[in-house]
Amino acid sequence: MTSSPVPDEAFWNDLYGDRPRWSGNPNPHLVSTATGLTPGRALDIGSGEGGDSIWLAQQGWDVTALELSSVALTRARTAAESAAGLRPVDWLHADALTWRPSGADFDLVSSQYSHFPPAEMSTLLATMAAATRSGGTLVVVGHEAHEHAMIGPEFFFAAADLAAQLGEGWTNAQAGLLPHPVREGRDEVLVAVKATA
Repeated sequence: MTSSPVPDEAFWNDLYGDRPRWSGNPNPHLVSTATGLTPGRALDIGSGEGGDSIWLAQQGWDVTALELSSVALTRARTAAESAAGLRPVDWLHADALTWRPSGADFDLVSSQYSHFPPAEMSTLLATMAAATRSGGTLVVVGHEAHEHAMIGPEFFFAAADLAAQLGEGWTNAQAGLLPHPVREGRDEVLVAVKATA
């Protein structure tokens, strides 16, 4: 079986450019996790049009938002300019699969609905883990596996498999399927806390 190619920036620019801005609302699984945390530094990987980053910044987080699509970043910056009560967001135009953190600097590291084949997903998870400081929280959310017009079945992951990849030094608060709070269907949700040194 031939694997589907990993979508590049041109793909995402076309996707974002061909449709109105998505809701702009933060993802519910991120909200339910972050609401119980003390704001600090947050890294939003695959930040899209900025719904999660803007919401986090409004809650007092210092946010670094990383996104491959320049079209999505432009929309995110525009939305942030008109949003009330948020701290400045550091918008980074970068590829999540090649970008590397300078250190374990973030109290919250989130990736919402970023889907890659297994090798690339492992790379992303390793980057997220490396960016999370001791005592920090890592959140990965993805769609439950289903037939999809744009990506093949190898792009879907099980949260429990990602938890196993993290290994020792992490406590899993959630690693499995959860109902989506807004729409029909379920999501794979991993919430893990890095052990303190």
